[in-house]
Amino acid sequence: MNTPEGSSLGKTVAYPDRYDPGLLFPISRTPKREEIELFGPLPFSGADLWTSYELSWLNNRGKPQVALAHFTIPCESPNIVESKSLKLYLGSFSNTRFATPEEVRERIRKDVGEAVWRGAPAPGVTGVRIVPPDLFDREMVEELDGLSLDRLDVECTRYTPAPELLTASVGEQPVTETLTSNLLKSNCLVTGQPDWGSIQISYSGPQIEQGGLLQYIVSFRNHNEFHEQCVERIYMDIWRRCKPVKLSVYARYTRRGGLDINPYRTSHPGAMPPNVRNARQ
Repeated sequence: MNTPEGSSLGKTVAYPDRYDPGLLFPISRTPKREEIELFGPLPFSGADLWTSYELSWLNNRGKPQVALAHFTIPCESPNIVESKSLKLYLGSFSNTRFATPEEVRERIRKDVGEAVWRGAPAPGVTGVRIVPPDLFDREMVEELDGLSLDRLDVECTRYTPAPELLTASVGEQPVTETLTSNLLKSNCLVTGQPDWGSIQISYSGPQIEQGGLLQYIVSFRNHNEFHEQCVERIYMDIWRRCKPVKLSVYARYTRRGGLDINPYRTSHPGAMPPNVRNARQ
């Protein structure tokens, strides 16, 4: 099993410019899920939505091509791909010739799919969409919808995850609401570098005490974990402590190395949120 410490994170490495799928470094989701007592079937569905802003290759005449790429990695996949390895992998396309963007898309879909589904009894779907330059102007910039928790004037003193800050009005009239914050910050599990994000929490059930929820979000400020793991921890803490009937947690993290990672977890499967960046991304 690959471990985060064995990845290229925090290490000086060469940047290959010839196609090399062996650069992808899958890491099992299981150990971190076991930390939050997730065993067996998952109590949520969803996906990790990635965007690459630095994709380039050569066409058959050697002329550079550029594009954006959107990825959809189902949370049921047994692995994540360490982000620096994905950057190195995508960089390896830069001096390699491909006949069409579709060939590039299919190569990425196959390689990333093999990495994230490695070890699964049967591989699932991995979504990859290539956005060519003539469609760049259709890429929207939007903020997460919902009532901002950041309007609250609360005192924050906890900077490691403190689920005990979460409370809800169990026994009172249930509500349905969507809450957002731009104050999510955590740190890379390996390097300790800051990861800045915005979060949207949609739920139905006992009303969550908003001040405590904001303090809880802030409590991740000095916590070391990958984006996907933070969102699953947040989801499970809210699910267990506040006991909603329905819950969705969606975080959009600012990009690093030309990549942003945006995990989404929900209790009720449905359409995925659009992979639309916000202003800080």
